[in-house]
Amino acid sequence: MKDKIMNTSSVLTVQGLTKIFPPQSKESAPFVAVDNISFDLKKGEILGLLGPNGAGKTTTMHMLLSTLKPTSGSIKYFGKDFVTHRSECLQSVGFASTYINFPKDLTVEENFYIYGTLYGLKKALLNERIDYFLRLFNIEHLRRKKVVTLSAGQKTRIMLGKAFLANPQVVLLDEPTASLDPDVAHDVREFVLQQKREYETAIFFASHNMDEVAYVCDRVLVLAQGKIIACDTPEKLASSVDICRVHLVVGDGLKRTVAFALEHGLEHAIFERTIEIKIDEYKIADLLTGLAQAGVSYSQIAVEKPTLEDYFIRISRASQLENMRNEQGA
Repeated sequence: MKDKIMNTSSVLTVQGLTKIFPPQSKESAPFVAVDNISFDLKKGEILGLLGPNGAGKTTTMHMLLSTLKPTSGSIKYFGKDFVTHRSECLQSVGFASTYINFPKDLTVEENFYIYGTLYGLKKALLNERIDYFLRLFNIEHLRRKKVVTLSAGQKTRIMLGKAFLANPQVVLLDEPTASLDPDVAHDVREFVLQQKREYETAIFFASHNMDEVAYVCDRVLVLAQGKIIACDTPEKLASSVDICRVHLVVGDGLKRTVAFALEHGLEHAIFERTIEIKIDEYKIADLLTGLAQAGVSYSQIAVEKPTLEDYFIRISRASQLENMRNEQGA
């Protein structure tokens, strides 16, 4: 599980960051992809980046890498302005994304050498770091294999090794476990936490996997329609949702339980003799009282608290409704 943050010094500070794309036609308006966002990333912290599709996550990531120029606002790494100290800052910033491919005709070792050279690592240290990551990920046998021949999980391990190769102070990770098998995704999460523990690496972590974000992140930055709508711990974001899941193993009265749920407009799902009912936390007592009055008997009951995924679904639906209103008003 993630560790508590002890060091409060910021290694990345973003103020008023905005990106506006020009209109695509005479009839369309400029598109505000990122709208005046401000946040910081502390040494040894893992800061999650969460939001529905189109919220501005990828645009933000590209601006932090200088592959996209902001319309306005400022980015500072280690207290230095990113515009005027770009090359110096990037020497201490790593990046990995599931959606970025390696030069496919190069071997694993050759890919590492290219990235290590770009970061200015001396040959002896570079060899040491390459050996370290090959051993760590148990892929020493792939050293001279071309990247194009590797599986998705193997490529992900190499991608992460590349991002952390030069012991950067800051690493930006964009969907590092997307499309991976659960066992490989687990290894990736543990590796990220290890880098934080051992080197106090600050990590900006974008993901659509809610359980993953809750597991690795100390704080979560939530974007919707280009704006920051929340920034808090995963636990506090989840607790802001009132909806709980009540699981009942019904001995007698399953049909009456379903009828009660339908009558009160409660979302529910049935799994053999078990029914799951979504309900506001403060209405659980009313639910149980109503079922008792209907003569329903059950052998087990479990109440599942709201999760980060529940929070994400809520803000995603709100964002979709807002988009619909904007389209209707246009």
